[in-house]
Amino acid sequence: MTPTHQPSDHRPSPAPRSPAGRAPGRHTPASDAATTRLALAAQGGDADKTDLFVRALHQDVWSYVAHLSADPQAADDLTQDVFLRALAGLSRFEGRSSARTWLLSIARRTVVDSFRYAAARPRRADQPDWRGAAEQAQPRHLPGFEEGVALTEMLTTLQAERREAFMVTQLLGFPYAEAATVLGCPVGTVRSRVARARAALAGMIRDADTEGDAGTVRAA
Repeated sequence: MTPTHQPSDHRPSPAPRSPAGRAPGRHTPASDAATTRLALAAQGGDADKTDLFVRALHQDVWSYVAHLSADPQAADDLTQDVFLRALAGLSRFEGRSSARTWLLSIARRTVVDSFRYAAARPRRADQPDWRGAAEQAQPRHLPGFEEGVALTEMLTTLQAERREAFMVTQLLGFPYAEAATVLGCPVGTVRSRVARARAALAGMIRDADTEGDAGTVRAA
């Protein structure tokens, strides 16, 4: 008899905290298929297989909730909540979408629920926003770090829906069809939001370059 998965008897072992020096990796169809197989293999409740599944996608989930959360210090707790929800529903996962798509859909709902909970209680005025978490997720002491922080700052000026569509497709590397599943909207809407986000970012980069050139001329 196949053992029944009982999430209350198994909490995912804490994966190493997603360090500031790591960004989510780019995924391929093969790697997504591998993590989906891990999810299906973990349905029987085997602790080792469950831990492999958690560790395989922990970085992506942490980065996603850290970018979306209004409280970056809660990213670890939110990530834990995501996996607890996922494990509770793992027996119903059929593999029709990749495990990564399925898991980030749960992550999005978890963050939304956290917003609703936070709205019901007073928020500290000095509480940092999601930008702090995004900056922490940028690789430090590596070429391109300053550019990454600059991109993060630019992203904060975008409308929330465009920022999220850009992040899911361009930073997390989801194809548009899968991003539509994560975001819960049509593929065409995702494409439109990303295009508008790109146009806005390109305009900000041109403005920054123009200001830099003007500063160089004045200095000369």
